[in-house]
Amino acid sequence: MAVEGINSRQTACLFQLDEVIQAGEGRLGFTGSRMVMSVCIDSRNILPDALFVPLAGEHVDGHSFIAQAIGNGAAAVFCAESVWREQGKAIVGQCERQNASCVVVADPLAALQRLAAYHLTKFPGLVRIGITGSSGKTTTKEILGTILSGYANTMVSSKNLNSEIGVPLQAFRVTKEHDYAVFEMGINHEGEMDTLADIVQPTFAVITNIGTAHIGLLGSRENIAMEKKKIVKHFSGAGTLFVHEQEPYLKLLTDSVRGEVIRYGPHSTKGFEGSRSMGLDGTVINWEGLQIRFPLFGTYNLQNALVCISVAAALGIPAETIRQGLESVQTIFGRSEIIQGEISILKDCYNANPDSVAKALNFLHEINWEGRKIAVLGGMLELGEESRFLHEQIGRLCGELSFHAVFFFGKEMKPAFSEFKNTGNKAFCEWFEDFDALFAAVSGYVQKHDLLLLKGSRGMAMERIADMIAGAKQ
Repeated sequence: MAVEGINSRQTACLFQLDEVIQAGEGRLGFTGSRMVMSVCIDSRNILPDALFVPLAGEHVDGHSFIAQAIGNGAAAVFCAESVWREQGKAIVGQCERQNASCVVVADPLAALQRLAAYHLTKFPGLVRIGITGSSGKTTTKEILGTILSGYANTMVSSKNLNSEIGVPLQAFRVTKEHDYAVFEMGINHEGEMDTLADIVQPTFAVITNIGTAHIGLLGSRENIAMEKKKIVKHFSGAGTLFVHEQEPYLKLLTDSVRGEVIRYGPHSTKGFEGSRSMGLDGTVINWEGLQIRFPLFGTYNLQNALVCISVAAALGIPAETIRQGLESVQTIFGRSEIIQGEISILKDCYNANPDSVAKALNFLHEINWEGRKIAVLGGMLELGEESRFLHEQIGRLCGELSFHAVFFFGKEMKPAFSEFKNTGNKAFCEWFEDFDALFAAVSGYVQKHDLLLLKGSRGMAMERIADMIAGAKQ
């Protein structure tokens, strides 16, 4: 076993052994005769002839599973120099028995990243698109990927694999058949975007917004902006950066960019002629004389659609293809997901930061709804020293908006609960640190025709509310 990852087997050889050695900046520990067909970081999911990359996880080190990976069919493995010195003889024996190779490297993660960057150099005609931002990255990636996939062969990064581990794994999915590759590029610490940009080297880059996600690790919104701007570090005059027209850090993000800067938004996206909310059914977008029924709700998803329109148009995608793509977008788990029934649920709980929570709350406040509106908010994580202040802001916002009830969950949300009470809002309001108590209170309060918003950081697992309410109705 090791860190969870993906394993995508190619139909042809992915790497010769000498490529793995050279690109990974390693040396040969043992020579097998098998070619590498895929790359994997989880020994449980090894496909035949994979390269196994052992990574150090929070609780386990992947080097402990080299023997399992070789036994499960790995054609080659990376091994850190520090481990090789102590376990090299045993690893050689395992490789001999299975005709596998071992490449000794200083750092397996860095070698993985270099190998991914090398792999992408094999496709000089590939249009590489990188998407970053404090919120909206995944949804924007899915929208743009849907549009481009309707026009040409497109690799769209899977799920939420957007980190210094996930992005390399996605790079290996690119083949000579692809015309476009859309990468989600997320960061939570200084220097991470340097690594991701070195791998992807996007020619088109999107920065959705600069918010407070991971501010506890990066220190300030200005630092976040500076880190995300590194997505354009490899621009050499031909790249294009897309930034929202009202982004507070617009000047910082666009100064000295060695390429074109295109602003997007209601006033900047060429051909945009207005929109109309359809509530939970999405938004009607009028663009270039077309009426587009975009299925995702909220002004924040409209902004995501507008940047995708701008990027697709800049790429020369036909207007009708853009329309078809926008209309065929599907919701993904925990992001603008709607469960309609006796009790309707806005399941927007894959992740949360102050900006995305505020947008969700404003949507709940503004939507026309005959029944009651209820917000169930879990704590926002990775906010560091700003956590109390930012949670208080959410509590204050809840007090300024109109809901029938607000339930706060988790120790992080206690300041939000206190601040809500201080606003004098008379709506029903409770705070819980215990999930079972929270569910008992929510399930005892909700009734037919209610609209329930579930929002919280991934670690709060707020989707459990929806699952348990659905189970209770069966």
